[in-house]
Amino acid sequence: METKQITTNTAKILLPLILGGAILYWMYRDFDFQSLHQVLWHDMDWTWMLLSFPFGILAQMFRGWRWRQTLEPIVKEESGERKEESEIPRNKVLINSVFLSYAASLVIPRIGEFTRCAVLKRYDGISFTKALGTVVTERAVDSLVVLLFSGITLLLQIPVFQTFFNETGTSIDSIINRFTPTGWLVTAICGVAALILLVVFMRYLSIYNKVRATLSGIWQGVISLKDVRNVPLFVCLTLGIWLSYFLHYYLTFFCFDFTSHLGLTCAMVTFVVGSIAVIVPTPNGAGPWHFAVKTMLILYGVADTEALYFVLIVHTVQTMLVIALGIWAWIHLMFITKIKKL
Repeated sequence: METKQITTNTAKILLPLILGGAILYWMYRDFDFQSLHQVLWHDMDWTWMLLSFPFGILAQMFRGWRWRQTLEPIVKEESGERKEESEIPRNKVLINSVFLSYAASLVIPRIGEFTRCAVLKRYDGISFTKALGTVVTERAVDSLVVLLFSGITLLLQIPVFQTFFNETGTSIDSIINRFTPTGWLVTAICGVAALILLVVFMRYLSIYNKVRATLSGIWQGVISLKDVRNVPLFVCLTLGIWLSYFLHYYLTFFCFDFTSHLGLTCAMVTFVVGSIAVIVPTPNGAGPWHFAVKTMLILYGVADTEALYFVLIVHTVQTMLVIALGIWAWIHLMFITKIKKL
């Protein structure tokens, strides 16, 4: 049993690294890395990259402040509102734990959530399991924000789709008219059969129960918001997180001549696609994020090589920022006094 567990844990660490590495290798197998020197030091405007950094930092700080909102009910329950514990959890511990969690996830994907809860337990004495439970609320809210952002982006792109149909002479009616009654029947049968096979396959692999449990967890997380003392502040901090994430990404468009003209809508589309791509468990989304964003940029007319420049440079620089914040948090936590368990 112990050997099996070791093998499983090793696979959880290695497989994401192998997956991300394989995607990156496939994307950059014929790439001329020597040409990066010209782009980095002559063609790129670093001012916009530097201007994006505060928003990347602010997004993580907002996350720490928001986490305090969901933790306060736990502290109230455990401490009984004792005066000396009114400042627990401390903002400096929360923010540094978030900084450290993002850096830790670069080594082992998804370990960051456990890392920040462990830091909080060590420095502010808050129950690890209860702190981890608040993560469900955060993930639920963030999932809803991504869905909302995706819906808005899709609506904004409807004119683009209409222009495409007009310019190509293609319409939905012309596509539908190509189907005969037999064609519709065959399509319907194939669709139903595919759905049945999908359900059977999911049940066989026990994925169905996992998906159902995940959706249930999201719902429970949303319901738990009723315990948050200041819901408007929680909502504002959530919007602040995602607005900061977006600006951290969008400002990098102005670093390059080939993306500076693409506009806000393109940035929203690629941001949404990239946010969905990082669900794949690789270090900081390396690989899936590169592929998703690069593909969308090409659809907006960016040349293949230029799109590769963009995703490689932006992702690398932003990852270096995450590492720097993690190192800062690790050093800063050394000078923070630990508080005994509540």
